[in-house]
Amino acid sequence: MEKKFDLIVIGGGSGGVRAARVAAGFGASVCVIEEYRLGGTCVIRGCVPKKLFTYAAGFDGLFDLAQGFGWSVDARFDWKKLLANKNREIERLEGIYGSLLAGSGVQVRSDRGVITSANSVRLQKSGETLHADKILIATGGRPFVPDVPGAEHAITSNEAFELPTLPKSIMIVGGGYIAVEFASIFSGLGVETILAYRGAQILRGFDMHVREGLAEELHHRGIKVCLATQPKVIEKTAGGLKITCSDDLQMKVGAVMYATGRLPNVEGLGLETVGIELGAHGQIPVDEYSRTSCPSIFAVGDVNGRAALTPVAIREGAAFSQTQFNNNPTTVDLTIVPTAVFSNPEIGTLGLTEAEATAKYKKINVYVARFKPMIYSFQDTETRMLFKLICDAETDKVLGVHIMGSSAGEMIQMVGIAVTMGATKADFDATIAVHPVAAEELVTMKEPTYTIVDGERI
Repeated sequence: MEKKFDLIVIGGGSGGVRAARVAAGFGASVCVIEEYRLGGTCVIRGCVPKKLFTYAAGFDGLFDLAQGFGWSVDARFDWKKLLANKNREIERLEGIYGSLLAGSGVQVRSDRGVITSANSVRLQKSGETLHADKILIATGGRPFVPDVPGAEHAITSNEAFELPTLPKSIMIVGGGYIAVEFASIFSGLGVETILAYRGAQILRGFDMHVREGLAEELHHRGIKVCLATQPKVIEKTAGGLKITCSDDLQMKVGAVMYATGRLPNVEGLGLETVGIELGAHGQIPVDEYSRTSCPSIFAVGDVNGRAALTPVAIREGAAFSQTQFNNNPTTVDLTIVPTAVFSNPEIGTLGLTEAEATAKYKKINVYVARFKPMIYSFQDTETRMLFKLICDAETDKVLGVHIMGSSAGEMIQMVGIAVTMGATKADFDATIAVHPVAAEELVTMKEPTYTIVDGERI
């Protein structure tokens, strides 16, 4: 097999595979080194299985709703069947990744790559050394677990996808999107769920209307949200786990899952050999073209700490190959990044939060709509959907869009096109509504709910 390439990619996830295929399409000789499974976190133990589990958990509420529409439902859930079907789908997708690389003429080595110089990588298992003009690091990230006594008894999102049986109860530790997503999943599958977060409100960094709204909705769905607390000690008992929290509250649960952030996968890569120093959060610093401090070595995706999202990694991988192998300097604009949180209810968000817009603009108009979704017409429920627009009052430009409710992720993708093009509130208003759909609120909110001038709400 070849030992000299134009490009070596360390990591076979979404960003690395896209970079490899695009580079090969431009005539480059490429080798991908992947020590685990092709597809990376997103396909194997991230976005894809999470969304499948989210679908599974969502049926519980739908069965309740169905009765109001005349259906009699006798439903039973089989965890092992879900796992088997999930594994079958992941294997299928992994096979597709392999086929796409092979079809592009990319070599794949199932090994661990360690950088030994600016232009060489050693394969740890085989001992073979490969050489390349350029090296791309696309090793992604891994779950972070705090140093808490007894933390070894806990699981992370990695293990959550492979549990042999569902626990009767679980504590999810964390308040970010992974934490609220898994809280929704386990609760929807019938597990008594506690969400423990050290902060004052979940989803730090999101718009406050969304943060408060989701906390309320999780409560309505039977999830116990405990704020300003976290495990201090975890003890294994005959019946499960005993948790002593930072506020000295004690709880007993069947399992504990940490969703307290992720760290870049950089250990043992040999970065010190080429003088690459890590950033404050363990990330590999790069310039706008994904180049590290070593001119022949680049990094894309979660490992560079820019935006830990699969679509960003894919875009960065393609931009890297355009720049390096097609003489087409390409950067990735992260000014507006639509994203979704697959909690129950779902969240779709892009642009500035109200707090960010208030700090940046002299005067903003804020439009908020909260209402009971039509599908709940026959059910007595406190569930509410949320739509929020934030606009610059002087230019009328839409600065932020925040949605909470069914299909919020689908909606924010489409809204993202308009906002990326620079849409104004007048553009939204000029769009004819589709009725009856929830998304018509985006084009029917005519008057601001309130205005903020110089930080003061009017």
